[in-house]
Amino acid sequence: MNRAKHIAIIMDGNGRWAELSGKKRVKGHEAGAKVVKEITTYCSNNKDIERLTLYAFSTENWKRPRLEVEFLMKLLEKYLKNELPIYLKNNVRFEPIGDIRAFSKSLQKTIKDVKEKTAHCDGLVQSLALNYGSQDEMLRAVNKIRNCEDDITQEMLGNALDCKHSVDLLIRTGGDHRLSNFLLWQAAYAELFFTDTLWPDFSTSELEKIIKNFTKIERRFGGLK
Repeated sequence: MNRAKHIAIIMDGNGRWAELSGKKRVKGHEAGAKVVKEITTYCSNNKDIERLTLYAFSTENWKRPRLEVEFLMKLLEKYLKNELPIYLKNNVRFEPIGDIRAFSKSLQKTIKDVKEKTAHCDGLVQSLALNYGSQDEMLRAVNKIRNCEDDITQEMLGNALDCKHSVDLLIRTGGDHRLSNFLLWQAAYAELFFTDTLWPDFSTSELEKIIKNFTKIERRFGGLK
């Protein structure tokens, strides 16, 4: 039976959820943050799940309205500060991926502090993809190893990436069927599940159903059974 050891989620639909509810888009992001907490807690209590990677803020999200971006930065910092004691209680290690240098000094400090203070935790690893784009990640990885005297290998490039772990199950909420520049290298052999459910309406019960379906799939990794 397959184990979904590494689950990655594209959390799409916050803005549409708010608009359909007659609310401002920022209310959708607030509702989405609550779901992040619920899903993380669920995964931390499931011993089959080792890693949870969530697409929180992409390199393309800077194109959104300035006020929305500013709100997202404040929401992220608030979320991390509030979640730190819960991470520690649930033995969750926080490992962000992406290029956080574009963030404010205050937010960078918060991200680094939470990472350092949970470094000893050996339960679920939660990664938030922050100012992340897979193409940018690969470009930065190439720049890290381009002066290597040896020929660059697949293993070397993989080890230079922010996320060094293959994805087993990749889920996208919100109805769209694309990867949107998320973990393109790591999801090479991932099983992809798409749901019309908007992220603020996504639940642990729906995640359970997806995982159950995942366990039944015959994964061949390009070979024959």
